[in-house]
Amino acid sequence: MNKYLTILTVLILFTACSSNEDKMTLTGNVKGLKKGTLLLQKIQDSLLVSVDSVFVNGNSLFSFKETILEPEIYYLNVRLENGILKDDRISFFAESNPINISTTLTNFAIDAKVTGSNNQEKYKTYKKIIDRYSDRNLELIEQIFEAKKKGNDSLVIKLNSNQNSILAKKYLATISFALSNKDFEISPYLMVSHVNDTKLVYLDSVYNNLTPKIKDSKYGKDLESLIVSRKKLEN
Repeated sequence: MNKYLTILTVLILFTACSSNEDKMTLTGNVKGLKKGTLLLQKIQDSLLVSVDSVFVNGNSLFSFKETILEPEIYYLNVRLENGILKDDRISFFAESNPINISTTLTNFAIDAKVTGSNNQEKYKTYKKIIDRYSDRNLELIEQIFEAKKKGNDSLVIKLNSNQNSILAKKYLATISFALSNKDFEISPYLMVSHVNDTKLVYLDSVYNNLTPKIKDSKYGKDLESLIVSRKKLEN
């Protein structure tokens, strides 16, 4: 009898430990939020769905507990007291770690600071690299607009060429970052979400470079499916 009780106890403890290992504790603060509902969201079957919610009333601190089987992009959104849903939701890499998000109600997504997620830290590094190209592209868009107003067609052609060059560099920077982070889920995620229309050879190169664990992840499988569908189209 004692033998069976011991085995049962071990099984219960093992199940509890496994369950805890898959849990994300998301805490945070939305400065300026007096009353409203925070929504924890993710993409399911191509639709954005709410998986949990927390009502805030007088205290801008919040907390969620969510089962995370593998790193995946989640979203934090807020529905105000009047029922209006903010249109600048926060995206972040959810992981089975304690994660904290601090932000303001006024600049909900822009002011967001996310800590505790390894893939999110990688994404921050990527954003710093890629923002240089995005900022330059915005400058070129403004210059093209002004050149068109003045009827300077030769300048428009030159600026369009510069814009294409910036876009190509942005794609190559993304591919290079994905290749350098083969053991993180962000690698296939960037390929399927940011440069999915790049040349097939680059998609193949990144996929073949992934570690077995990342190949078997959600975004690894998404990248594999993208490659298969692209090959069918191109054959």
